[in-house]
Amino acid sequence: MNLRGTRLAGLGWAAPERRVTSAEIEASLGLEPGWIERRTGIRERRWAGDGDTLSGLAVAAGEQAMADAGLDRAEIGLTLLATSTPDQLLPPTGPLVAHRLGLTRSGAVDLAGACGGFLYALALAEGHARLTGKAALVIGANILSRRINPAERASSVLFADAAGAVVVAPDADPSRGVVASALAADGAGYGLVGIPAGGSSMPFAADLPIEDTLMAIADGRGLFLEAVRLMVDCAREVLAEAQVAPETVDRFVPHQANARIFAAVGAKLGVRDAAMASSIADFGNSSAATIPLTLALSHQARPIAAGETLLLAAAGAGMTGGALLIRA
Repeated sequence: MNLRGTRLAGLGWAAPERRVTSAEIEASLGLEPGWIERRTGIRERRWAGDGDTLSGLAVAAGEQAMADAGLDRAEIGLTLLATSTPDQLLPPTGPLVAHRLGLTRSGAVDLAGACGGFLYALALAEGHARLTGKAALVIGANILSRRINPAERASSVLFADAAGAVVVAPDADPSRGVVASALAADGAGYGLVGIPAGGSSMPFAADLPIEDTLMAIADGRGLFLEAVRLMVDCAREVLAEAQVAPETVDRFVPHQANARIFAAVGAKLGVRDAAMASSIADFGNSSAATIPLTLALSHQARPIAAGETLLLAAAGAGMTGGALLIRA
């Protein structure tokens, strides 16, 4: 096998037009003005309109990433869609997205990895590009506003809708791409957050309470602590494996779960504040979409230069997550 590296050849993002301010949600929940931003860092978020679909958001982000990459569509050998809110439970939405993007020579599938799903998808895409010499399109997308229980404060203040996309292309330099990876899961935290109904253990039924089909956070403090622990442990592992000092990381792109969570992770790791990339204030928490969305926005503000060191980390429902260290 020829040794290959990879590069982030293109980045893109998309979000619904509708902006929902934290002030609107505070008024509906009877919260004091400013409470949401103080607790989460969110000023506003995007929520889908009646005509928006998950596949539509994913296609828009994918189109932007493909245009940025400038690759022929025949060069894309794999399309991975990280989502917890597909268009339908069956079939997967990934093949539809690939079809709409004109990726006729690409395999396509969904990954339901919750907030950590994009990292898993990116790790798979990296391996595919190195093995086959073909590029891969990785999209993280969610429409979580349709799964919010408006009576539950914990989820009402956090969740949002967006998509982000990355084209991972093979590169002749084997030192480029993912240089260290740590993916983790802890099923002991399985019940901390989730949507109870709709799977095989609690299928849809005529008498099913609507609340069981919506997002529920059972233990917010427990989720906070476990997310910080998992992200810190995995990030430390990849930094140690690659022998990279945290203060030399050029961009730290954490999952935008809650500003307090990723600030705590950054502080524990010793990553510079200036290296932190964040989109939560304007876009909220869209689960698997937040890392590619934030990466694309950061790239638009200041293009990622060759040789930069990027640290990505996530944790979420399951519990599942991890960290990737990338040399651009």
